Amino acid sequence: MSSAHNDDQESGLLPPGQQRVADGKWPVIGERKPAPVHQPWELNVSGEIDEAIPFSLNDLHQLKQHTAVIDIHCVTRWSKPGVEFTGVLLADLLKSCPPKQDAKFISFVAHSTRKHSTSLPLAEALEHKTLIAHTVNGEPLEPEHGGPLRNIVPGKYFYKSVKWLRQIELLSEDRLGFWEAESGYHNEADPWREQRYMAPQIDRRTAARLIAEKNFAGHDLRSMDAKGRELSHLLAQGAALRDANFNNANLQFANFSHANMSNCHLRNADLRNAIFIGTDLEGANLSGADLRGSDMTGCSLIGSSFCETDAKGRVILGALIDQTTSLQHHALEPLTPTQLDYVLGKIN
Repeated sequence: MSSAHNDDQESGLLPPGQQRVADGKWPVIGERKPAPVHQPWELNVSGEIDEAIPFSLNDLHQLKQHTAVIDIHCVTRWSKPGVEFTGVLLADLLKSCPPKQDAKFISFVAHSTRKHSTSLPLAEALEHKTLIAHTVNGEPLEPEHGGPLRNIVPGKYFYKSVKWLRQIELLSEDRLGFWEAESGYHNEADPWREQRYMAPQIDRRTAARLIAEKNFAGHDLRSMDAKGRELSHLLAQGAALRDANFNNANLQFANFSHANMSNCHLRNADLRNAIFIGTDLEGANLSGADLRGSDMTGCSLIGSSFCETDAKGRVILGALIDQTTSLQHHALEPLTPTQLDYVLGKIN
């Protein structure tokens, strides 16, 4: 990790495991534009209220405006501190449509092709001063970052802040959102407690069998612990391995093609000649890993770490990379400056 990263952590600015993005950068995660819109944008509030109410963008601008400086923390381990958002506080919006007594949860629904949504306990959403934002740093929120409207929940991983907000539902019972239900993201999403993913949904006997057979292909093994294991020639094509721990494991010739390995722990792993074609390695820690001969064509590397540094910025643990490591230059662009300099210094 970089010197700046160490300073941020010591000052308490960044939660554990996060890295500050370069100045002026804001990585685009997921879809880049909303589903087609054939009428003026409205935010509809429904559910446990007396009457569903639509708010046009002009209606929202007529309500009391609030500006807050918020730190963005993405679950894929990048952070962008000090972003200024302007909009309407959820608490002020709900004054126009008071929730019924049975309203215990709130769901934010996006106008996206995958119908993204997320939910929070209503009391918690109000306590965190959730903002219905239309402006960032004095400019209209761009579509790729969720414009024209996005809910912002300070103090949570950013998947709780839905792009292209089109609907708010007050609920009597919780309803898991897209990332929580489909990808196993933690429903509480506290970055200071690293609540990235839910507990593994697999029993120990099954896990032991899969490890013995060295065949994880197609299985959901989120957050599994395989540190130090002998797993050479592992078959893991298309596996869900988010937050899995492979530190110090022998993974020579393993095949992780098209697997989801976001936030995977691969510190000091032996990955010689491993295959990562089309693999999601966002937020993965590859510091000290032996990547010689590995094929990382088509990988997504946003927030990935290839080295760790001391307080003076000196590399104390770096991945073993050389000309035999297949890495595409455009895939390296989202890396933080320290990580990018390290990798380019090895392959050029």
